[in-house]
Amino acid sequence: MKALPILLLLFSVAFAQDDTVIKLDVNLVNVLCSVRNKSGGLVGNLEKKDFQIFEDGKEQEIKFFSRDTDVPLTIGLLVDTSKSQERLLDIERRAAYEFFSKVLRKKDLAFLMQFGAESELLQDDTNSPRLLQEGLNQLRLSVPLGGLHPGPVPTQQNTAGTVLFDAVFLAADEKLKGEVGRKAIVLITDGVDTGSRTKIQQAIEAAQKADTIIYSIDYEDAGAYGYRGFGTINLGGGPGESDLKRMSNETGGRVFKVDRKNSLDDIFRDLQEEMRTQYAIGYSPTNPAKDGSFRKLELRTSSKDLKVQARRGYYAVPPEGN
Repeated sequence: MKALPILLLLFSVAFAQDDTVIKLDVNLVNVLCSVRNKSGGLVGNLEKKDFQIFEDGKEQEIKFFSRDTDVPLTIGLLVDTSKSQERLLDIERRAAYEFFSKVLRKKDLAFLMQFGAESELLQDDTNSPRLLQEGLNQLRLSVPLGGLHPGPVPTQQNTAGTVLFDAVFLAADEKLKGEVGRKAIVLITDGVDTGSRTKIQQAIEAAQKADTIIYSIDYEDAGAYGYRGFGTINLGGGPGESDLKRMSNETGGRVFKVDRKNSLDDIFRDLQEEMRTQYAIGYSPTNPAKDGSFRKLELRTSSKDLKVQARRGYYAVPPEGN
């Protein structure tokens, strides 16, 4: 687990009678946000006084504010390797390596998962470009056993073709929940889930409880679904677009669409800029109860011309071990 700058935490320390156990009572709610102007450009020069934050409709006092993008970052890259993505994998390998090479700094970590018929961790947390490249080289089709021609939609032989929601849940709950600092899941997928045991709301809830932003890259080979010719890109809304928007919007991220104007390389550059142009805002909630309830968040700026991109809420769960 990475060290978190002390300013991000307000805590009390209680020692057990044998002086061997330290319990941290974390009271600060941390919210990461990006701000854009009317033309969609990122705004990185705002001050604490420019923000207001509300929990369940009640304004909260901002106790921590920073534009410091050196706060450690953990990224989980989740790549769709189902049959519908077969012709896109080589592009994804190269672009993802370039992204990792440029976005990761000394204190940052990344891990790599693929998902299709099942989810698989290809590379655990690392800062090594070499290890991440080796993990990307392992990307391969993950299709169900049985059936001669598994396709991108469920059939009797293909009931678990793309376990997207399962993969998001596992990345958030098993990989990111115990991390501190800034955390993000980056999805490369067409957004179609065909067989997850996890429901989309459960995946979103796991990300919210892990304080993790979901960025979705909607990359669709329309030819795999018979929309157009071989290897073409669907320029309209794909079949999984609404689910990707829901997961990203609820957690404070957004959806990027690969099309003729925006290549995967272009999108990774935009994502890199966004991750380095974030504000960290912290407050101690006026409702201190750790009752597991969902608290709605609203973050505003003093200018109506600016749009804030932040998670829409959090779960007031007690720290693990309490």
